[in-house]
Amino acid sequence: MSEDKSVKMNFEVIGEDFDRAGEASAKIKRMLQHIGIPAEIIRRIAIGTYEAEINVIIHAGGGEVEAEIFPEYTKVIISDHGPGIPDINLALQEGYSTAPDYVRQMGFGAGMGLPNMVNCSDKFDIQSTVGEGTTITMEFKHNS
Repeated sequence: MSEDKSVKMNFEVIGEDFDRAGEASAKIKRMLQHIGIPAEIIRRIAIGTYEAEINVIIHAGGGEVEAEIFPEYTKVIISDHGPGIPDINLALQEGYSTAPDYVRQMGFGAGMGLPNMVNCSDKFDIQSTVGEGTTITMEFKHNS
C-alpha cells in the first residue's frame, strides 16, 4: 500500500442479528493480516471493532461499520440511528450496562464494550444524541 493510498471497507450491522456478530471485525482483521500489519495491532483493532458491532446489535437496531486502512494507522467509524446514550460518562464506566436480561443470558452486556474500545484504540471519540444515534471513531496506530 503506497503512502497516498488507503483501503476502505464498509459493512452493515443488523440489529439483534447475533448470528452475524463479528463479521465486520473478522473481515477487517483478514485484510489487515493480508496487508501485513503486526498481530498485536490487529488484535486491538479486532477487539475494538467487535465491541462496537455488539453494541450496535444490542442497543441500536442496526448501523454501519466503516474502516479505512492507511499505511500508518487504521480508522474505524461505527454509526447508528439508535436511541443514543443519555450519559456518556456513565456508559464509559467499566461494568455499566443497559443490556436487557436476554442479552446477558447469551453472554453479552457485561458493560465492558465502551471501556474496551477506549483501551484498545490510540484515539477514541464518541458522539451521541438521544433520539438520533451514536457515532464512535477509533484510530489505531500501526506501530505503537
